[in-house]
Amino acid sequence: MQTKTSNSFFFFLFPFTSISFLIFLNPIASDPQTYLINKGCSQYNVTNPSSSFTNLNATFSDIRSQLNSSTFATASRPRATDPVYVLFQCRDYLSSADCLSCFSTAELLIRNCSAANGARVIYDGCFLRYESNGFFDQGTMIGNAGYCDNTTLSSDGGFGNTVDGLLKDLSTATPRMNDYFGAAKRGNVYGVAQCARTVSTSACEQCLNVAYGNINGCPPDGGGRSADAGCFLRYSVSSFFSDNQTTDLAPFLSSGSSSNKKAAIIGGVVGGAVFVLLLLLIVVVLVRRKKTQRTHKRNIIGTTDLRGPVIYHYKDLKFATKNFSEEYKLGEGGFGDVYKGVLKNGNTVAVKKLMIGESRMAKASFESEVKLISNVHHRNLIRLLGCCNKGPELMLVYEYMANSSLDKFLFGDKRGILNWKHRFDIIVGTARGLAYLHDEFHVRIIHRDIKSSNILLDDDFQPKIADFGLARLLPEDQSHLSTKFAGTLGYTAPEYAIHGQLSEKVDTYSYGVVVLEIVSGRKSNDVKLEPVTQYLLEWAWKLYESDELMKLVDERLDPSEYQREQVKRVMEIALMCTQSSVASRPSMSEIVVLLLSKGEAGLKPTRPTFIEATKRVQTDTSTSTASSASNATVSISQFSAR
Repeated sequence: MQTKTSNSFFFFLFPFTSISFLIFLNPIASDPQTYLINKGCSQYNVTNPSSSFTNLNATFSDIRSQLNSSTFATASRPRATDPVYVLFQCRDYLSSADCLSCFSTAELLIRNCSAANGARVIYDGCFLRYESNGFFDQGTMIGNAGYCDNTTLSSDGGFGNTVDGLLKDLSTATPRMNDYFGAAKRGNVYGVAQCARTVSTSACEQCLNVAYGNINGCPPDGGGRSADAGCFLRYSVSSFFSDNQTTDLAPFLSSGSSSNKKAAIIGGVVGGAVFVLLLLLIVVVLVRRKKTQRTHKRNIIGTTDLRGPVIYHYKDLKFATKNFSEEYKLGEGGFGDVYKGVLKNGNTVAVKKLMIGESRMAKASFESEVKLISNVHHRNLIRLLGCCNKGPELMLVYEYMANSSLDKFLFGDKRGILNWKHRFDIIVGTARGLAYLHDEFHVRIIHRDIKSSNILLDDDFQPKIADFGLARLLPEDQSHLSTKFAGTLGYTAPEYAIHGQLSEKVDTYSYGVVVLEIVSGRKSNDVKLEPVTQYLLEWAWKLYESDELMKLVDERLDPSEYQREQVKRVMEIALMCTQSSVASRPSMSEIVVLLLSKGEAGLKPTRPTFIEATKRVQTDTSTSTASSASNATVSISQFSAR
């Protein structure tokens, strides 16, 4: 869901009358490269200037402290009266001192936006932006633009070809680099590409493709720049970084220049041969598109904020699932059984039969709550397409994930398929999804049941969190968990499991446990861990205390495919999430930043609370978790950190 602030932000690039907009073209000659490309202020003001300034000062102070060991930093105050989110990033070729100096210059200038609830400053050497809503994952936005130097060097076509090849290679290679930064030199032309470290790989790629389109018309000018919400692209005949700071792009390109030429020749020949056939196919496609246009409007992509969820007929879902046959059963979740369904239009969906009993309150609020949940749109959250509330049972219809759930790849028949890149992407994507639920959606949603079986994977192994928001469908005296939840309370935060204290940090705790599962390939409640019988979290903490965390890493992972420092850092972040003190656990937005940041972060987690619980399996589906817990034998080890 796009917020008004986020949508409006990059309109600053154009001089609309409703927007305060400034472009300064006079370069400030200094090592930090504070040549101002543009500055923009939102046309919307904060509700409480005094509170907003306090929050902004605090976040800027946070940014400054992080820059002691990094060229990238984020900070936020999401729960304040006037929330603020801040992102700052330097070009990687700047020294630490120059980066800090660039931030100081940007901070001074951005404060001229007064009471605006959003603003940004873009220099050659750094970028600073703040908003009242989360924007860290934004790539390209409306209003992106390119800036040419207007200093024509030559009409020689060779120069243009050199620039074009350099920018194309930078745009292709940079999204494939860990830090999203590439610097290269071709002849006498210097070029650099950079994406914000908080965006996804696909968003970085898309952003740089747009940036390339905005800048490729600059030659024969001696320099050009393109700026967007999540990326920056620049070339110049003047050296703006040292020759020894260049990046070897070759490993990140699909093929070398010679093979590119060969591919181009082959492609041209083949393309010419099939051109006539393509024309015929286009005619066929256009005819079919007209026939299916109405069907597409009712397709799974058609569920929008304005329309709300699609209402499905019970008989159609019964037909789609072959009368809810065992053959089509995908699994059993905390809220009910899930079935694969093939609709009459050919679309494959997942159908969940809710187990919320006959509660009058639950059914009364069902439609409004489902409408709310269906409006949650994020790439790392399963899309709720619609519902059925007219038949004998309440049902929800979701997008279908052919790869099933994460637990199948960690502990099931698909174990061993996920490499470290897959696992790291899943860790980051899951954090982003939870951060959206906690901080960015207009209603805070606490999942309460984060576990590996509730994280589904798409065809590219990108994670999508399932079952979010379903606790809202249950009466206040019931939990999100069904009584089928048995054994240890392996994922549940101690304060919630024992005392019923609920906050978004409950999800943080569960997320930390899931991360340990992803890294180790072991279940959280697997007590058959060597050298002694112990649970995963307890084992991880003991290894941390003895500085042997790498022993936790899944032996099926190829050591040549990951960096020890990154894996160790991820495990330390997981332990930060599971600390006994709720206040000490980072927010999910902070976790995203920690995962993507480079360098030493000084992570020093404190001892978790270890819960060991045995429960009698319940058969009464109306029993709440609170009553289940009362029937449990719970042993708390080291409730206070030692």
